[in-house]
Amino acid sequence: MHFVPYPEPGTVRPGATRASVAAVILDGDGRVLLHQRADNGHWGIPGGSIELGESVTAAAVREVREETGHIVEVRRIVGVYSDPGLHQVVCYPDGNVVHYVTVVLECAVVGGEPTLCDETLALAWCAPDDLPEPFVPSHRIRLADALARRETAFLR
Repeated sequence: MHFVPYPEPGTVRPGATRASVAAVILDGDGRVLLHQRADNGHWGIPGGSIELGESVTAAAVREVREETGHIVEVRRIVGVYSDPGLHQVVCYPDGNVVHYVTVVLECAVVGGEPTLCDETLALAWCAPDDLPEPFVPSHRIRLADALARRETAFLR
């Protein structure tokens, strides 16, 4: 998978837009929960596609549980991300190109146990100024926005 900075005309087909969520999960020491993706080895925040009939908050709780084993509670919306120039268009190895519209939520762990799955190679709590590499480019933006603690949501 690689991120497309600006899509070429005609490469994003109608219906190739997908709604997704991402969760910024901070602990009491200000560290962020990260997972290492099995598909490309990059580190990032948990998240994924919203399933048909699922709410944004339910999707975030489900994705975090699936990818990390933790149960979370949604605390606030960080922002909505759709700008193709901010790594929202992804080209998959099979040639499929998807434009994601992502809702990023700040969450807190309220239960569960750290658990790996087929989507996650490793989990780590990291200081935001000491992120592991390689790191998903769009997740840097989302994490910085969450740490800005702005009252209004970012629209990017």
